[in-house]
Amino acid sequence: MSQTIDGSPTPAGRSASVADILREWIVEGVLLPGTPLRDSVMAADFGVSRNTLREAFRTLHDEGLVVQQLHKGTMVETLDAADVKDIFVTRRTLELAAVENCPLAPERLLDALEEKVAAAEHAVATEDWKQVGTASLRFHQALVALLGSRRMDAFFHVTIAQLRLAFAVMADEAEFQAPWVARDRGICDLLRGGRSQEAKAALRLYLDDSERLVLDAVRAASSARSAAASRTKGVR
Repeated sequence: MSQTIDGSPTPAGRSASVADILREWIVEGVLLPGTPLRDSVMAADFGVSRNTLREAFRTLHDEGLVVQQLHKGTMVETLDAADVKDIFVTRRTLELAAVENCPLAPERLLDALEEKVAAAEHAVATEDWKQVGTASLRFHQALVALLGSRRMDAFFHVTIAQLRLAFAVMADEAEFQAPWVARDRGICDLLRGGRSQEAKAALRLYLDDSERLVLDAVRAASSARSAAASRTKGVR
Protein backbone atom coordinates (compact mmCIF):
# COMPACT_ATOMS: atom_id res chain seq x y z
CA MET A 1 0.00 0.00 0.00
CA SER A 2 1.23 3.53 -0.78
CA GLN A 3 -1.14 5.13 1.79
CA THR A 4 -2.02 4.49 5.41
CA ILE A 5 -5.59 4.07 6.58
CA ASP A 6 -5.91 7.83 7.15
CA GLY A 7 -4.81 8.56 3.58
CA SER A 8 -1.28 9.76 4.32
CA PRO A 9 1.55 8.27 2.26
CA THR A 10 3.54 5.40 3.70
CA PRO A 11 7.36 5.60 3.78
CA ALA A 12 7.41 3.28 0.74
CA GLY A 13 4.94 5.56 -1.01
CA ARG A 14 7.07 8.63 -0.23
CA SER A 15 10.25 6.98 -1.50
CA ALA A 16 8.46 5.89 -4.69
CA SER A 17 7.25 9.45 -5.25
CA VAL A 18 10.78 10.82 -4.83
CA ALA A 19 12.13 8.17 -7.22
CA ASP A 20 9.46 9.15 -9.76
CA ILE A 21 10.50 12.81 -9.58
CA LEU A 22 14.21 12.07 -9.91
CA ARG A 23 13.54 9.72 -12.83
CA GLU A 24 11.57 12.46 -14.57
CA TRP A 25 14.42 14.90 -14.02
CA ILE A 26 16.72 12.46 -15.78
CA VAL A 27 14.28 12.08 -18.71
CA GLU A 28 14.07 15.87 -18.97
CA GLY A 29 17.85 16.27 -19.01
CA VAL A 30 17.93 18.11 -15.68
CA LEU A 31 20.13 15.51 -13.97
CA LEU A 32 23.16 14.66 -16.10
CA PRO A 33 25.61 11.74 -15.81
CA GLY A 34 28.00 12.20 -12.92
CA THR A 35 25.75 14.63 -11.02
CA PRO A 36 26.22 14.03 -7.27
CA LEU A 37 22.99 13.43 -5.31
CA ARG A 38 23.58 14.69 -1.78
CA ASP A 39 21.16 12.94 0.53
CA SER A 40 21.38 15.53 3.32
CA VAL A 41 20.53 18.39 0.97
CA MET A 42 17.96 16.57 -1.15
CA ALA A 43 16.12 15.12 1.85
CA ALA A 44 15.52 18.64 3.07
CA ASP A 45 14.47 19.80 -0.41
CA PHE A 46 11.91 16.99 -0.71
CA GLY A 47 10.80 17.21 2.91
CA VAL A 48 11.51 13.53 3.57
CA SER A 49 13.86 11.63 5.86
CA ARG A 50 17.30 10.63 4.67
CA ASN A 51 16.25 6.98 4.95
CA THR A 52 13.31 7.65 2.61
CA LEU A 53 15.60 9.39 0.13
CA ARG A 54 18.12 6.56 0.29
CA GLU A 55 15.35 4.08 -0.48
CA ALA A 56 14.50 6.16 -3.57
CA PHE A 57 18.18 6.05 -4.53
CA ARG A 58 18.16 2.26 -4.17
CA THR A 59 15.21 2.07 -6.56
CA LEU A 60 17.04 4.17 -9.13
CA HIS A 61 20.21 2.13 -8.60
CA ASP A 62 18.29 -1.06 -9.38
CA GLU A 63 17.03 0.65 -12.56
CA GLY A 64 20.57 1.50 -13.67
CA LEU A 65 20.04 5.26 -13.31
CA VAL A 66 22.36 6.03 -10.40
CA VAL A 67 25.53 4.52 -8.99
CA GLN A 68 26.36 4.25 -5.29
CA GLN A 69 30.02 4.16 -4.29
CA LEU A 70 31.61 3.75 -0.89
CA HIS A 71 32.94 7.08 0.44
CA LYS A 72 31.63 8.88 -2.67
CA GLY A 73 27.90 8.65 -2.18
CA THR A 74 25.31 8.53 -4.93
CA MET A 75 25.61 10.05 -8.38
CA VAL A 76 23.79 9.81 -11.68
CA GLU A 77 25.04 6.88 -13.75
CA THR A 78 27.36 7.27 -16.75
CA LEU A 79 26.51 4.68 -19.39
CA ASP A 80 28.96 2.66 -21.46
CA ALA A 81 28.67 0.98 -24.86
CA ALA A 82 27.31 -2.25 -23.38
CA ASP A 83 24.50 -0.27 -21.73
CA VAL A 84 23.64 1.39 -25.03
CA LYS A 85 23.49 -1.94 -26.86
CA ASP A 86 21.18 -3.33 -24.20
CA ILE A 87 18.91 -0.29 -24.41
CA PHE A 88 18.53 -0.73 -28.15
CA VAL A 89 17.75 -4.43 -27.78
CA THR A 90 14.90 -3.32 -25.52
CA ARG A 91 13.82 -0.57 -27.90
CA ARG A 92 13.65 -2.89 -30.91
CA THR A 93 11.73 -5.51 -28.98
CA LEU A 94 9.09 -3.17 -27.60
CA GLU A 95 8.80 -0.42 -30.20
CA LEU A 96 8.60 -2.72 -33.20
CA ALA A 97 6.04 -4.89 -31.41
CA ALA A 98 4.03 -1.78 -30.62
CA VAL A 99 3.96 -0.75 -34.27
CA GLU A 100 2.76 -4.25 -35.16
CA ASN A 101 -0.05 -3.79 -32.63
CA CYS A 102 -1.02 -0.37 -33.98
CA PRO A 103 -4.05 -1.56 -36.01
CA LEU A 104 -5.60 -2.80 -32.74
CA ALA A 105 -4.80 0.35 -30.73
CA PRO A 106 -7.60 2.76 -29.75
CA GLU A 107 -7.76 6.14 -31.48
CA ARG A 108 -6.82 8.00 -28.30
CA LEU A 109 -3.38 6.36 -28.35
CA LEU A 110 -2.83 7.45 -31.95
CA ASP A 111 -3.91 10.96 -30.92
CA ALA A 112 -1.25 10.83 -28.19
CA LEU A 113 1.38 10.05 -30.82
CA GLU A 114 0.33 13.15 -32.74
CA GLU A 115 0.49 15.28 -29.59
CA LYS A 116 4.00 14.13 -28.73
CA VAL A 117 5.47 14.68 -32.18
CA ALA A 118 3.76 18.09 -32.40
CA ALA A 119 5.41 19.02 -29.09
CA ALA A 120 8.80 18.01 -30.53
CA GLU A 121 8.18 20.10 -33.66
CA HIS A 122 7.25 23.11 -31.53
CA ALA A 123 10.46 22.71 -29.52
CA VAL A 124 12.46 22.64 -32.77
CA ALA A 125 10.74 25.84 -33.91
CA THR A 126 11.74 27.58 -30.68
CA GLU A 127 15.23 25.99 -30.74
CA ASP A 128 14.74 24.52 -27.28
CA TRP A 129 16.98 21.55 -27.95
CA LYS A 130 16.79 20.03 -24.49
CA GLN A 131 13.00 20.00 -24.82
CA VAL A 132 13.32 18.53 -28.32
CA GLY A 133 15.13 15.56 -26.82
CA THR A 134 12.54 15.16 -24.08
CA ALA A 135 9.62 15.41 -26.51
CA SER A 136 11.16 12.85 -28.86
CA LEU A 137 11.63 10.41 -25.97
CA ARG A 138 8.00 10.92 -24.99
CA PHE A 139 6.98 10.17 -28.58
CA HIS A 140 8.70 6.80 -28.33
CA GLN A 141 7.05 6.22 -24.95
CA ALA A 142 3.72 6.87 -26.71
CA LEU A 143 4.71 4.32 -29.35
CA VAL A 144 5.20 1.64 -26.70
CA ALA A 145 1.84 2.64 -25.18
CA LEU A 146 0.24 1.21 -28.34
CA LEU A 147 0.83 -2.19 -26.73
CA GLY A 148 -1.79 -1.32 -24.13
CA SER A 149 0.28 -2.61 -21.19
CA ARG A 150 0.80 -0.57 -18.02
CA ARG A 151 3.68 -2.83 -17.02
CA MET A 152 5.45 -2.26 -20.34
CA ASP A 153 4.80 1.48 -20.07
CA ALA A 154 6.45 1.58 -16.64
CA PHE A 155 9.38 -0.56 -17.79
CA PHE A 156 9.95 1.58 -20.89
CA HIS A 157 9.86 4.78 -18.88
CA VAL A 158 13.01 3.56 -17.15
CA THR A 159 14.48 2.75 -20.57
CA ILE A 160 13.96 6.27 -21.91
CA ALA A 161 15.56 7.68 -18.75
CA GLN A 162 18.60 5.49 -19.44
CA LEU A 163 18.59 6.63 -23.07
CA ARG A 164 18.58 10.28 -21.99
CA LEU A 165 21.77 9.60 -20.03
CA ALA A 166 23.34 8.22 -23.20
CA PHE A 167 22.24 11.34 -25.14
CA ALA A 168 24.01 13.53 -22.59
CA VAL A 169 27.42 12.82 -24.11
CA MET A 170 26.52 14.54 -27.39
CA ALA A 171 28.81 17.52 -27.98
CA ASP A 172 26.20 19.43 -29.99
CA GLU A 173 22.66 18.71 -28.82
CA ALA A 174 21.06 20.77 -31.61
CA GLU A 175 22.95 18.89 -34.31
CA PHE A 176 22.09 15.55 -32.74
CA GLN A 177 18.40 16.16 -32.02
CA ALA A 178 17.23 18.06 -35.10
CA PRO A 179 17.11 15.21 -37.68
CA TRP A 180 15.09 12.79 -35.54
CA VAL A 181 11.95 14.88 -35.22
CA ALA A 182 11.19 14.70 -38.94
CA ARG A 183 11.63 10.95 -38.75
CA ASP A 184 9.31 10.77 -35.73
CA ARG A 185 6.77 12.72 -37.79
CA GLY A 186 7.12 10.30 -40.69
CA ILE A 187 6.51 7.27 -38.48
CA CYS A 188 3.55 8.97 -36.82
CA ASP A 189 1.93 9.85 -40.15
CA LEU A 190 2.41 6.33 -41.49
CA LEU A 191 0.74 4.85 -38.42
CA ARG A 192 -2.15 7.28 -38.48
CA GLY A 193 -2.56 6.53 -42.16
CA GLY A 194 -2.93 2.79 -41.49
CA ARG A 195 0.44 1.90 -43.04
CA SER A 196 1.92 0.01 -40.11
CA GLN A 197 4.29 -2.18 -42.13
CA GLU A 198 5.89 0.88 -43.73
CA ALA A 199 6.10 2.46 -40.30
CA LYS A 200 7.81 -0.64 -38.95
CA ALA A 201 10.43 -0.54 -41.72
CA ALA A 202 11.04 3.17 -41.09
CA LEU A 203 11.33 2.59 -37.35
CA ARG A 204 13.77 -0.29 -37.79
CA LEU A 205 16.06 1.91 -39.90
CA TYR A 206 15.62 4.75 -37.37
CA LEU A 207 16.75 2.54 -34.50
CA ASP A 208 19.72 1.18 -36.46
CA ASP A 209 20.91 4.71 -37.31
CA SER A 210 20.32 5.99 -33.77
CA GLU A 211 22.21 3.10 -32.19
CA ARG A 212 25.27 3.65 -34.38
CA LEU A 213 25.34 7.37 -33.63
CA VAL A 214 24.85 7.00 -29.88
CA LEU A 215 27.39 4.18 -29.64
CA ASP A 216 30.03 6.25 -31.44
CA ALA A 217 29.44 9.19 -29.09
CA VAL A 218 29.45 7.07 -25.93
CA ARG A 219 32.66 5.31 -26.96
CA ALA A 220 34.35 8.61 -27.77
CA ALA A 221 33.31 10.06 -24.42
CA SER A 222 34.57 6.96 -22.62
CA SER A 223 37.95 7.21 -24.35
CA ALA A 224 38.19 10.89 -23.43
CA ARG A 225 37.46 10.11 -19.77
CA SER A 226 40.10 7.37 -19.74
CA ALA A 227 42.68 9.69 -21.27
CA ALA A 228 41.87 12.41 -18.75
CA ALA A 229 42.17 9.93 -15.88
CA SER A 230 45.56 8.78 -17.18
CA ARG A 231 46.80 12.36 -17.36
CA THR A 232 45.62 12.98 -13.80
CA LYS A 233 47.48 9.92 -12.55
CA GLY A 234 50.58 11.09 -14.41
CA VAL A 235 50.46 14.46 -12.67
CA ARG A 236 50.38 12.74 -9.31
